[in-house]
Amino acid sequence: MNRTKKIHGIIHMCALACGGIGAGLAQIPGTDSAAILPLQTAMIVAIASEHGVSIAKGAAADLILTFSAALVGRTTSQLLVGWIPGLGNIINASTAAGITEAIGWTAHRYFEKTEIAD
Repeated sequence: MNRTKKIHGIIHMCALACGGIGAGLAQIPGTDSAAILPLQTAMIVAIASEHGVSIAKGAAADLILTFSAALVGRTTSQLLVGWIPGLGNIINASTAAGITEAIGWTAHRYFEKTEIAD
């Protein structure tokens, strides 16, 4: 399997897992972040590894904060509709998965540029 397909799989599986967590914990604002952040950190570490870059978990977590200005939007949507059973679960799952995808693809592009610069 080539690297691009592996990275696609890493990103999509992590987004799916984060979406599931977001759906399951929608009615308790903020609680899903404790479970989602470690998954996103592991995703970035795995993507970096596929690019031949070694990165510490702390540095990966810092990259998540850099990449995810959208967290403000996620928090806002969670506070506004996350507490509504059904609708809140769907919106929270979609937002968690979408943001995770965006972080993953941003990390992929970041590490591609790092390779080119080396």
